[in-house]
Order: sequence, then structure tokens, then C-alpha cells
Amino acid sequence: MTDADAASRGVGVVVVAAGSGTRLGADRPKAFVELAGQTLLEHSLDAVLAAGASALAVVVPADLLDEARGIVEPLTGCGCATAEVVAGGAERTDSVRAGLAAIPPDCGIILVHDAARCLTPAAVFSRVIEAVREGAAGAVPGIPVVDTVKTVDARGVITGTPDRAALRATQTPQGFRADVLRDAYDRGSKATDDAALVEAAGHDVIVVPGDQLAFKITTVEDLERAERVIAAERSARKGSR
Repeated sequence: MTDADAASRGVGVVVVAAGSGTRLGADRPKAFVELAGQTLLEHSLDAVLAAGASALAVVVPADLLDEARGIVEPLTGCGCATAEVVAGGAERTDSVRAGLAAIPPDCGIILVHDAARCLTPAAVFSRVIEAVREGAAGAVPGIPVVDTVKTVDARGVITGTPDRAALRATQTPQGFRADVLRDAYDRGSKATDDAALVEAAGHDVIVVPGDQLAFKITTVEDLERAERVIAAERSARKGSR
């Protein structure tokens, strides 16, 4: 597939929602934990739809397939030509691979997004998509690292201090030409993010500006932060009326 082919075809999005809610202290996977009256998954899908996805695959734990379908299937009438729910695997790479299998072959660009980054603005999706349409094999959002970072050995002894000007904390969605991402996953490797697999396959992945709101909800404190963000946004909207 050429860059032009990817640019002219649809955008598929794999939303990974199979993670546990252990560190949230929840009794269910965190994508199904409520935040301001909606699940994290529902908040995530709002941004996906706003970004103009043409196909959607949501990956969830096998025992929550029916609940997830109740959330996802109505979206086929809201801009997505297809919206599928599939069961996740033992590890993140297994879950993404299952999601990729549900994305139609006519999608030239595929994004992978963590449902736990449920407040990611639609503009971040748009920046990632645009970068791939303009010729990048892959693009990920990232924000500058503001803390000093140290590398350490097995004993905890500092071995180096990287120049933070060259560091970025990456976020999702991570987007790629569909053929590049599928090939990277076909190699059978495992990684903590999709960009690492694509890099290992020999492709350059660029970083586009991310957003502070694209933080990952992992702990109770993260959930409380998200609640404050939503409350502030709602208050601002009321004040502007």
C-alpha cells in the first residue's frame, strides 16, 4: 500500500478496553467504571466518533461482550460503517491483534487507543490521522517530559541522565498505515505499545503534539482528576450560556 492509498481510504480505530480495574479498587475492568454518569469506554468513544472513524473494533473481556455490545452497536448509526466488539487476550498485544482482525480491509489507516485515556480530545486523533495521511508510516501523540529522568542499574545506582529535551511521554491514539501495523503484528512480537512493534519492523514513527487531558486513568487519584476536569468543563459551559 502506498502513502496515497492510505490517505484515500477510511480510518479504523481499535479501542482496547480489556484492562483490569485492580489499581482503581474496582470490582470490574476499568473501562466499565463510571465517570460522571458514563463509563470510561463511553467517554472514549465520544472522541473516536468526533474524529470521524469509519470502522470501530472494541476489545473487552470475554465476560463483558454483551454489555459492551449494548454500548457499541448503536454507533453504527452515528458515522461508523462498522462497529464490532471482540474478546481480548491474555496480553495487550493479543487484544490489539484481535481488534485488528475486526477492522475491515478497506481501512487504510488504523489507530489503536486505550479506553483508559478517555478524555483524549478529538483534536489529538485528528493530528495523528493527518500525520499518517501526509506520509508517515506511524504517528503517536506525546508531551514533553518535565521531570529530570535518571537511568539506573539493577542495584538502583544512577547510570545516566538523559537530556529531557529529547524525551516525550507518549499517549494514545497511536496511528499507522494499516499494512504497516498489520505486518508488525503478524511478526508475533510483544511490546507495551504499538509504536515499539512498528519501530522493530524497521519503520520510522513520528511524534505529534499530545494533550495533558490524554492521561491514563489507572488509580483512584486519576479517576478523581478526571472527575474534576469534567466538572470544570460543565461549569464553564453553564457559565457561557
